[in-house]
Amino acid sequence: MSKLRFRVVESAFKKKATAVEVPAERPSEYFAKYVFNREKMFKYLPSAVFAKLVDSMDNGAPLDRSIADQVATGMKKWATELGVTHYTHWFQPLTEGTAEKHDAFVEHDGKGGMIEEFAGKLLVQQEPDASSFPNGGIRNTFEARGYSAWDPSSPVFIVDDTLCIPTVFIAYTGESLDYKAPLLKSLSAVNKAALDVCHYFNPEVKKIITYLGWEQEYFLVDEGLYAARPDLLLTGRTLMGHEASKNQQLEDHYFGAIPSRVAEFMKDIEIQSLELGIPLKTRHNEVAPNQFEFAPIYEECNLAVDHNMLLMSLMKRVARVHGFRVLLHEKPFKGVNGSGKHNNWSLGTDTGLLLMAPGKTPEDNLRFITFIVNTLMAVYRHNGLLKASIMSATNAHRLGANEAPPAIISSFLGKQLTQVLDHMEESESNDLVSLRGKTGLKLDIPQIPELLIDNTDRNRTSPFAFTGNRFEFRAAGSQANSSSAMIALNSAMAEQLTIFKKDVDTLIAKGEPKISAIIEIIRKYIKECKPIRFDGNGYSEEWKAEAKKRGLDCETSCPIVFDNYLKPETIAMFESTGVMNRKELKARNEVKWDMYTKKIQIEARVLGDLAMNHIIPVATEYQSKLIDNVYKMKSLFPTDKAEKLSCENIKLIEEIAERTIFITEHVNKMVEMRKVVNKIECEREKAIAYHDKIAPMLEEIRYHIDKLELIVDNQMWPLPKYRELLFIR
Repeated sequence: MSKLRFRVVESAFKKKATAVEVPAERPSEYFAKYVFNREKMFKYLPSAVFAKLVDSMDNGAPLDRSIADQVATGMKKWATELGVTHYTHWFQPLTEGTAEKHDAFVEHDGKGGMIEEFAGKLLVQQEPDASSFPNGGIRNTFEARGYSAWDPSSPVFIVDDTLCIPTVFIAYTGESLDYKAPLLKSLSAVNKAALDVCHYFNPEVKKIITYLGWEQEYFLVDEGLYAARPDLLLTGRTLMGHEASKNQQLEDHYFGAIPSRVAEFMKDIEIQSLELGIPLKTRHNEVAPNQFEFAPIYEECNLAVDHNMLLMSLMKRVARVHGFRVLLHEKPFKGVNGSGKHNNWSLGTDTGLLLMAPGKTPEDNLRFITFIVNTLMAVYRHNGLLKASIMSATNAHRLGANEAPPAIISSFLGKQLTQVLDHMEESESNDLVSLRGKTGLKLDIPQIPELLIDNTDRNRTSPFAFTGNRFEFRAAGSQANSSSAMIALNSAMAEQLTIFKKDVDTLIAKGEPKISAIIEIIRKYIKECKPIRFDGNGYSEEWKAEAKKRGLDCETSCPIVFDNYLKPETIAMFESTGVMNRKELKARNEVKWDMYTKKIQIEARVLGDLAMNHIIPVATEYQSKLIDNVYKMKSLFPTDKAEKLSCENIKLIEEIAERTIFITEHVNKMVEMRKVVNKIECEREKAIAYHDKIAPMLEEIRYHIDKLELIVDNQMWPLPKYRELLFIR
C-alpha cells in the first residue's frame, strides 16, 4: 500500500478548500491526470478515429467532422468517469484573460425527460456572444453572433466539474476576435518559411516546431492587507505608498530560502499544474520582496501559451486557499522590481534538431548562423512592432525600471557569436564557420568538477537576448498573453525567411553554388541588421542616444507605440504571411487604445476617491491634533518657550496644509480634464490625451500623498504601508 500525504488544496475537483488525502505518487504518475492526452485518446477512441485525430494534431490535417461524434463520445466517457457534468469552450478574447460558458451534458429525450449527451457538433463549434467581447468595431452591439471552434492541437482538460475545450474565437464575418487564431496562423507561416530554408541543409526535415518556455514572475500579498487596499483591489497596483526603509537594496530575497507559507502555495500549484499537464520545473524567490517565479519545461508554442493562461487562473484560485492574493500587474509597487514574463523562443525540427543551437560540423554551424542572422533581421525590420506587441498601460510602468529591459528593442548575442558575425562580415572568404559549443572551465578547487560554460553570457538589460540555443524576449509583461509577442515574432520571422529564400534562390539561379549564395546573403544581412545588436548597458542614457542614431524605435508613449501595428510594412507583413488582414489589425488597435484609456481612467477615479475620502480627511484630522497641541502649549508655557516647543508642529501644520491643498486642487483638475478628454471620439487621440494629460497627474498627486504618509501618525494612516505589504510573516 502506497504512503499517503496530506495537503491543503483547492483541487480540480474540490470546490471548497479542504485537507485532502493525496497518494504519495511520483510526479510522472499523476502528470496530465486531468488531460485528454494521447494516452487517453488511445484508450477511449476507436483506432481509426485516434489515427485521424493524431494526424490533425501533428500534421495540421483538416479535422474530419465525420469523426467528431466518436471523439465527443470518448471524451464524455472519460470525463464523466471523473465526475464531470459540464463542458465549455475555453478561449482567449482580447481582454488578456480567458473566457468560458458552461453547458451541462443534458438534452431532451423526447419523452418528457432528460438524457446525458455530448454530440460532436457541440465539441467542434459553439456560439458565444461576440458583441460583449472587445472587437474594435468589427461587430455592432446588435450583431452578436460569433463562433468558437475546437483547436485539436491543444488537449482538452478538466477543471472542477467542467470539461474545458481549447478553441479559437472568430466573428460571424470571419475575422479573429482572439489571440489563438492568429497565433496558429503565425505558427503555420513560420513552419512553411523555415522548412524551405531548413531544406538547404537538411532535406529530410518535414516540420518546423516553434518552442516557447515562459518564466512567470508574480507577487504575493496577504489577503487581509490586499482587501484593505482599494487601489490593489481595483487596479492591481498601489497608486500611492512611500517606499519602505528596507526593500530590495540588499537583494537578499533573490534565490533566498522560500518562506514556508509560500512554499506550501508553490507545492499545491505544482501538483495541480502537473495534473493539468503543465510541466512546471522551477520555482524561486525573485529580487523584490514578496516576488517569486514559476517556470516550466519548454513546450510547443501554442500549448505553452494555453498552459500559461491556465496557470495564471490556477494561481489566483490556489493563492486564496493559502490566505494570499496573487499580483500579476507588471508594477504593483513603486521603487522595486516589476514582474515580467520572459519568453524563451526557439525553432526545432521533427527530427530533433534545434535550429538555434551550434552544431558539430561547419555545415551545421552555417545552418545555425543562417537562422540567427535571419532572426536578427526580422527583429531589426520590425523592432517597433515587437515593442508594440508587449506594450500596455501596465507594462509601461515596468519597462526601463530596475531590472526590466528598456523600451528600445535590441539584441544581445554574447562575445563568441558577435566575433563570428564580425568575422563573416569582414571576411572575403566563403569558408564555412567553426563554432564551439560549451567549453570547460577548470576551478582550482579539488572537490569541484569541471564546469561547462555556455558560449554566451547573459545581459539582463537586453530585451531580446541570445542565451545559447534560443532567444529570450524579456520585455513581455507578467499578466500579458504571450500570444501577442509570439504572433509578431513568428510572423516577422516567417516574412524574413521567405525573403531570404528568394534572395538565395536568385543567386543560385545565376549560377552561384548553394553554400556560397547562402554565405553571401548572410554577409549582406549581417551588415544590414547591425544596428539591432547591442551588448552594453541597456539602462544607460548613452544607449538611448545611440539607439536613436541607429534608427531604432525609441518612442515611449504607449498609445503612439501601438501605431506600429498600422505601418504599411507591418500590414504588408501580416497579410503576406496570412496571419491577419488590415481590418483585423485596425480593429485590434482600436481595442488597444480603448483598453489603455479605460485603465488610466479607472486609476484616476480610484486615486481621486482615495485621496478625497481617505487621505485628506485623515491628514486634516492629524493636522487638527497638531493645532490643538500648539494651543495647549501656549496655554501651558510662557510665550517664548511655547513658540520654541511648537516650532516643529507648526512646520508640519503648514506642510500638511500645502500638500492637502495641492492634492485637492489637482484631483479636481484631473476630474475636469477627464470630462474634456472623454468627449474625444477618436480612440487613438483619446488614449494619447489620457497618456499626456491624465497619467502625469497621477504621479503628481501620488508624490504629495506619499509625503503625507511620512508625516501623519502611523496609527491614523488608513492604508497598509509598503513595509506591511512587502514582507510575508
